[in-house]
Amino acid sequence: MKLTVVGCSGSYPGPDSPSSCYLVEEPFEGGTYRLVLDMGNGALGALQRYVDLRDVNAAAISHLHADHSFDLSVYYVVSRYHPDGPMPKLPLFAPAGADRFLSRSYGPEPDPGILLHFDYRDLSDGLVAQLGPFTVTFAAVDHPVEAYAMRLEAGGRTLVYSGDTGPFQALDDIAVGADVFLCEASFVESKTNPPHLHLTGAEAGTTATQAGVGRLLITHIPTWTDRAEVERDTKSTWDGPLELVNAGDVFEI
Repeated sequence: MKLTVVGCSGSYPGPDSPSSCYLVEEPFEGGTYRLVLDMGNGALGALQRYVDLRDVNAAAISHLHADHSFDLSVYYVVSRYHPDGPMPKLPLFAPAGADRFLSRSYGPEPDPGILLHFDYRDLSDGLVAQLGPFTVTFAAVDHPVEAYAMRLEAGGRTLVYSGDTGPFQALDDIAVGADVFLCEASFVESKTNPPHLHLTGAEAGTTATQAGVGRLLITHIPTWTDRAEVERDTKSTWDGPLELVNAGDVFEI
């Protein structure tokens, strides 16, 4: 399993990274299956450094905040107006109402437009989906809107992606035994943080420790947050392999 960090800037695109977007690839049926996790604002341009958009097989969206979903509207433009002809419908796993959300975010059109260019699949807590070689399990987590963590299993390896969440038992449960845990840490311990929104590095480290993961990758750090402080917080509760990811990082799982 190959993980490419397309974008990892928390809450909004930063000067060095788009918002959240991760490309996961795995050999499948003589080729490569390409699954995109989240497609936040600014991500579509960077995604094309790693894959022809016509070769993306499916997308899974953790939640419908702009920094995780807005570039689906731009993907639609490519899929509809590509000079080689319209692209096949993209299987899109997202919280219920994604079709209406994307239609509103793109703007009014004289025909259904964006509603016809994705194959919408509603997420639900505990849903298990087979996407090519990936068995993907979704778990509802703690965020102001409907949001999901994802567990990807393929080739005997496991990647868990937290999405956006505050501390939550379901996140602890879905991360158990993961080879790699890609976890957000938007907050720092030195601040008074609002509840039910994001994790600190210490909270991400606690989850990783309790879940017994093999490797912790910290992501979704906003530009205004001190990465060194996030790293110190994480190391206070986690003593295993640790990296704070950057756009363009590639990991073999």
